[in-house]
Amino acid sequence: MLSNQYAITEVQRIIKAGGEIIKEGTISTLLTDSRRINDPAEGLFFALSGRRNGHEFIAEAYAAGVRNFVVKQGPELKVPGANFLIVTDVLAALQTLAAYHRSRFNLEVIGITGSNGKTIVKEWLYQLLCTDKNIVRNPKSYNSQIGVPLSVWQIGEKNNLGIFEAGISTSGEMEKLEAIIKPSIGVLTHIGTAHDEGFADRREKVLEKLILFKNCRLLIHNYDQLIDYPDDIPVENRFTWSTKFKQADLFVFSGTVITKNFYLRARFKGRDIECLIPFFDEASVENAITCWAAMLALGYSAVEADIRLEHLSAVSMRLELKNGINDCSVIDDSYNSDIQSLEIALNFLTQQNQHHKKTLILSDIFQSGLQPDVLYRQVAEMIGAKKIDKFIGVGGALAAHRDYFSVPEQHFYEDTSTLLNNLRTLNFKDETILIKGSRSFEFERISRALVQKAHETVMEINLNALLNNLNFYRGKLKPGVKVMAMVKAFSYGSGTFEVANILQYNKVDYLAVAYIDEGVALRKTGITLPVMVLNPEASAFDKLTEYKLEPVIYSFGLFDDYIKYAQQQNILAYPVHLKIDTGMHRLGFENYEVESLCELLETNRYIQVKSVFSHLAGSEAREHDAFSLKQIGNFEKAFKQIERTLGYKVIKHLCNTSGLVRWPNAQYDMVRLGIGLYGIDAATPADDSGLQPIASLKTSISQVKKLRAGETVSYNRSGTLAKDGKIATVRIGYADGYLRAFGNGVGKMQVKGKLVPTVGNITMDMCMLDVSGIDAREGDEVIIFDDQQRIEALAEQIGTIPYEILTNISQRVKRVYFYE
Repeated sequence: MLSNQYAITEVQRIIKAGGEIIKEGTISTLLTDSRRINDPAEGLFFALSGRRNGHEFIAEAYAAGVRNFVVKQGPELKVPGANFLIVTDVLAALQTLAAYHRSRFNLEVIGITGSNGKTIVKEWLYQLLCTDKNIVRNPKSYNSQIGVPLSVWQIGEKNNLGIFEAGISTSGEMEKLEAIIKPSIGVLTHIGTAHDEGFADRREKVLEKLILFKNCRLLIHNYDQLIDYPDDIPVENRFTWSTKFKQADLFVFSGTVITKNFYLRARFKGRDIECLIPFFDEASVENAITCWAAMLALGYSAVEADIRLEHLSAVSMRLELKNGINDCSVIDDSYNSDIQSLEIALNFLTQQNQHHKKTLILSDIFQSGLQPDVLYRQVAEMIGAKKIDKFIGVGGALAAHRDYFSVPEQHFYEDTSTLLNNLRTLNFKDETILIKGSRSFEFERISRALVQKAHETVMEINLNALLNNLNFYRGKLKPGVKVMAMVKAFSYGSGTFEVANILQYNKVDYLAVAYIDEGVALRKTGITLPVMVLNPEASAFDKLTEYKLEPVIYSFGLFDDYIKYAQQQNILAYPVHLKIDTGMHRLGFENYEVESLCELLETNRYIQVKSVFSHLAGSEAREHDAFSLKQIGNFEKAFKQIERTLGYKVIKHLCNTSGLVRWPNAQYDMVRLGIGLYGIDAATPADDSGLQPIASLKTSISQVKKLRAGETVSYNRSGTLAKDGKIATVRIGYADGYLRAFGNGVGKMQVKGKLVPTVGNITMDMCMLDVSGIDAREGDEVIIFDDQQRIEALAEQIGTIPYEILTNISQRVKRVYFYE
């Protein structure tokens, strides 16, 4: 019987590692993140090095109970009872172990790659085939050099089909993934522009992707996409589809929208066949045709394929964090439930610190390939490890296995309707609630009941993009340079504790806010990082010290105020930060004042200086480079004088977002990362692929009206149409932060993929758009800004800066946070 357990000595042999085995044991779980430790007793931690060195987190993993490590170098100090397997390349060792595990199982494997649609096609093939096969697949979009080996490690003896996607960003990567996945059937999805920057040209990218299929017996692909690569396709047996070329195996010659479904007709084996899919957007139709082709290629009848495709369900690839009723936060993952995605969702739940109480609402899990007692024992252990406070199980299987669970508060219901009927008795208040359910349980009904009702205008925050931007800038830092993240002004309009939580989880070193009350709010939501307060008020020093916030001292008056307060309260060596004005002329000690400041510092026992900093006035602009150099010189003179006086080293920081990019030699000990975290940087071109906008602002159409030429629109009859046409009234106005300056054609929004101008004055709650010539209807989505209609363009329309646009978006606009 094949097992997913390996003796640690066997692992050492497989990955050809050095090191001494101190303690015999078995390995069943691969770990790469010290914050996400499951089954530490049988876990093997790989100290991977990327933007952060995984060896720095060995102590954290050891504290969580892990005793087996794969490392590039052994620990400097002896670690009792731990095995360290020493290799030259930790990532290669992880991939080698996964490839060995894959080689032990003789199952059919579908390998999927492409630029877009990989995860959707993988999940849809799972939906289409899971009634016939016991399937193992990547969780979510785990398709990277790390994600693929972790996914393949899940293969077990009961699986008879694997579906794995592979993603690449540069040449030389697919060879490694092919060796791990070893697909026998290949599926190529849409080839687009994603990751073009990693290749010399499109041809190089396509050839790299085709490497995944070099040992496949069958390749399924769009005929059109590989028409220029007749001699490069490594698979002789192919099944093709096309909407243009009749010689394809599946020639799709007709497509029609029928009441939110898409009706397709095609020619297959000399006869006409049909298919109805429950989606009608272009990308979904293409992905569905790929799945249709796969079903036919695998031998399913046209009738059976049609029946199954008609029941495809949307794939939710991201968690949504929303404001809930009774001061709760709701994490909505209500469309799928399996053991792998449950682990991901629980990890996200544990990141949330805004409420002490954590609640899980979970449905029965289907098609896991495990016996129910094994499955629900695993679920119970996972929930116990995450220290859930309240557990609500929905479904007969969970109820039947209730004895496995030992959560402080737990409830079980046969179905979703019964839970909803008892919702009031559950007393949800001031807690974080994860809703995790299989689609058939209709958990979206629970989400609607628990989410706070709000204005239809929504600002969506992509937390993955935020992390991408953080890592983008970390990649530009010199070794050892710390990161202070600016979360002032409601995190530039993006939400304070939601952003701070994920920054804390991803180990930034400091947070900075403008005022004491912002820092207090962070502490109340569980933020424990050091917090610097840029503009502290003397009247709130008691709150400052109560919540362990660190003030910036920028003037002699504020210095005196704080010292008097510290003397009265007998507070010694309290951490403070000193600001030097080197040319910004906003706040800070002038250069000529530094000597007097040093005299005050010399014998002062009430403060401990944590950092000395200043602010570059024109770091992003070349025309101010001479002035920036002058500021750098003034700053160095000031901090050196202060350090000599204090007799100890302090943290020095000068660079903001643009400064750390353009002035790397001025990074010193720490940089302050502000607007760049949110995807905007004047020193980094907008098309720089390393930076992603994190926010999109969307609303909807309330009403559409036909107007004759010359009829007036809005207050003061300020708008007209030059000829007969249509206007759409949309749910956003200046009270939401869409400023009056955008009125009368200055501002533009996106409707049905087209930019349309405003008409007339912007009103408090609404504004009007010229939608002449567009099939716009009530309820249609309207995009104010996103990653295509960028916020920089809006700022340019009214002659301002992106900061002002972001920070003006009002609190009544609902924020929804997405995390994949």
